[in-house]
Amino acid sequence: MADDMEKTEEPSPKKIEDARKEGNVPKSQDTSSFVTLLVAVIVVYAFSSFITSRLHYLYEYYISYIGIPLTKNVIFQIGFVSLKELVIMIIPVASIVALSGIIAAVMQFGFVFTTKPLTPDLKKIDPIKGFGKLFGMKKLIEGIKITAKVIIVFSIAFYFLLEYIKELPSVINFSLMGQMHWLTSKVIILVLIMLLIFFVLGMVDLMIVRYQYFKDLKMSKQEIKDEYKQMEGDPHIKAKIRQVQMQIAQKRMMSELPSADVIITNPTHYAVALRYDKEREQAPVVVAKGIDNIALKIKEVGRENLIQIIENPPLARQLYGSAELNEIIPENLYKVVAEVLAFVFKSKNKAL
Repeated sequence: MADDMEKTEEPSPKKIEDARKEGNVPKSQDTSSFVTLLVAVIVVYAFSSFITSRLHYLYEYYISYIGIPLTKNVIFQIGFVSLKELVIMIIPVASIVALSGIIAAVMQFGFVFTTKPLTPDLKKIDPIKGFGKLFGMKKLIEGIKITAKVIIVFSIAFYFLLEYIKELPSVINFSLMGQMHWLTSKVIILVLIMLLIFFVLGMVDLMIVRYQYFKDLKMSKQEIKDEYKQMEGDPHIKAKIRQVQMQIAQKRMMSELPSADVIITNPTHYAVALRYDKEREQAPVVVAKGIDNIALKIKEVGRENLIQIIENPPLARQLYGSAELNEIIPENLYKVVAEVLAFVFKSKNKAL
């Protein structure tokens, strides 16, 4: 009994789907941060000339007020223009970066819309459970991860900054443009290194998060049995399974239909397609059968494949009721079916 309660089995698709409905998905914050940072760097670089032009405009705008008394109206005007320019510079960059954060999340676990996490739950404010979570294994792992990331990032950044500082005595002798070029190249190198570090941290965090997520969703053998019983007893699930099975069977049946020699019908309600290959089959075989819409479809496919259609209501009903799909017809119908096939084969100049 203890083995049945141990969570040793991988989570079922239903368990994962139920977790998604509750908003429980494997989300790596480090991976989202990397994607957002990468997009931010690219966007800032792409908009750099635009941002520079707006800053240049602001610089000239501020200079134009030199010598003018700073009245309330002037200060308001300067503040309004400054705010407007900042919004013009920031909104495009911020919008794209925000969108990249959403895309990064969707890439990890797909689109999920649920209001379950927003539903008030008194259990969430239980101080005893909250205290337990605060010092639980998950919090410990998160603390270790954050500490390790901070140490790694700052150590590498500090190392490169020290290397750059060593070059400063020689950089002093550069021209202003040379110093700007040196600074730009070092910033680009540092940004690329940081992006690489965040990429590695993001991938590692993603693997850890997904491992922990599926580990937490693991099920016991008893839970799998209970879920299977629940699904088997669910009339909606059963109906869906039957619908899928019928669709598969109909598709297979229609693919076999072109091999039929004749379709026997009741003009509107019944249709039964028969095939007779005397070298392989001892008696005619039912290739397809159906009523109403399926019968109409059988006749439609039959016409497309030039299969002869014979109207014989009594025989069509008998075949539909007593002959199974992909099996030979009942022995008591041999004679009447043989007469029909003889007529069909004679019209095709084919021997029975």
